[in-house]
Amino acid sequence: MSGPFGLPMPLLTDSYKASHYALYPDAQRAAAYAEFRHGYDKDADDERMVFYGIRYVIEHYVCRQWTVQDVEMAEAFFSTHNAGFKPFPFPKALFLKFIAENNGYFPVRIEALPEGSVVYPHTPVLQLVAEREYSPLITYLETVLLMSWYPSTVATLARRARTAIAQAYEKSVDSDMMWTLGSRMHDFGFRACTCVEQSMLGGAAHLLSFDGTDTLSAAFFVQHRLNAGRPVATSIPATEHSVMTAFASERQAMERLLRTFGDGVVACVMDSYDYTRALAEVLPAVAQLKLDRGGVLVIRPDSGDVVEVVLQGLRAADSVFGSDVNSKGYRVLRGVSVIQGDGVTPKTLQQIYDATLAAGYSAQNVAIGMGGALLQKLNRDTMSMAIKLSSITYSDGTTRDIMKFPRAGSTKVSLPGEFA
Repeated sequence: MSGPFGLPMPLLTDSYKASHYALYPDAQRAAAYAEFRHGYDKDADDERMVFYGIRYVIEHYVCRQWTVQDVEMAEAFFSTHNAGFKPFPFPKALFLKFIAENNGYFPVRIEALPEGSVVYPHTPVLQLVAEREYSPLITYLETVLLMSWYPSTVATLARRARTAIAQAYEKSVDSDMMWTLGSRMHDFGFRACTCVEQSMLGGAAHLLSFDGTDTLSAAFFVQHRLNAGRPVATSIPATEHSVMTAFASERQAMERLLRTFGDGVVACVMDSYDYTRALAEVLPAVAQLKLDRGGVLVIRPDSGDVVEVVLQGLRAADSVFGSDVNSKGYRVLRGVSVIQGDGVTPKTLQQIYDATLAAGYSAQNVAIGMGGALLQKLNRDTMSMAIKLSSITYSDGTTRDIMKFPRAGSTKVSLPGEFA
């Protein structure tokens, strides 16, 4: 058996696809393609999307050698899969044929745009071609290939976030600090994922646009599986609420953080009890220790209004540590900043940076942590990825270019012909 998770390879598809071999017309050749049918969340102002993740899908779920054991196990399963627990049709003979004649590799040619390509709606991102007796298998792999919707959607969301933050940077950050842009959105999404593989794929997609992540699965995967061991992602020591509340006071917790790691960049969550009080009383109390250690302190609120708590943190830090006005007229805090990691969405991200600039502070003072909204709160409909048959050459040699054109659903129109 060669499939992942103990699954036989023929079962990496939808049930109904197993019957399509008997339903397609006789053909010499068939072609299908994949596209995104609209931009992220149907945003008409910025329809750019990032196509990413198809390599992983192909390497892990397509480029596997099927075996006779796979077919035997599938046959045993299909024997009771039809309604009434009766036998379900599946192309056993075709499977055994390509196992014998094609060394077990699925008999379809896949061509795709390069990873990370930026595309617009209805741009073909990959094409499938099946020929001769294997033509009826043209869309058998659709199910797993469409799973590239997930890393593509995360990559698109991260790119949109970077675009929004970059605009704030252009307005408020000096050129010598533009290098900090890559760390302005941090991936907090590991725990929001349904499995480790999802965190790895989604986290890798985020790292196309940013270099900050706490999703170690993605950081390791990108560094050692995709980038020849060269580091891509970084993080910093930081407290959590369990650390803060383990001490008799938040001041003691902050002092431990600063004494231990305070010569570098550290983050401290400050809302375990009363965020306003912590800013007014605890932050000044540890200020001298922070200055003595010489590092950068990142203040992290984790509750309350997502915009207001950022502004509170900026103003409190300015009051305690001071700031300087840069060449663009915006205040830059001295050795301290704020990261907002609670309730951040594409909409609230924009609100946070708009409010930051409106308050006179440079965008470099604020970082964003995005968790569930980055790796979990999206689905295939977010960019409407689909695979459709686009051309068929019948057994008599006649070629017909095909397109779907539903009268009541113009957004689901597909493209005819072959594209490569």
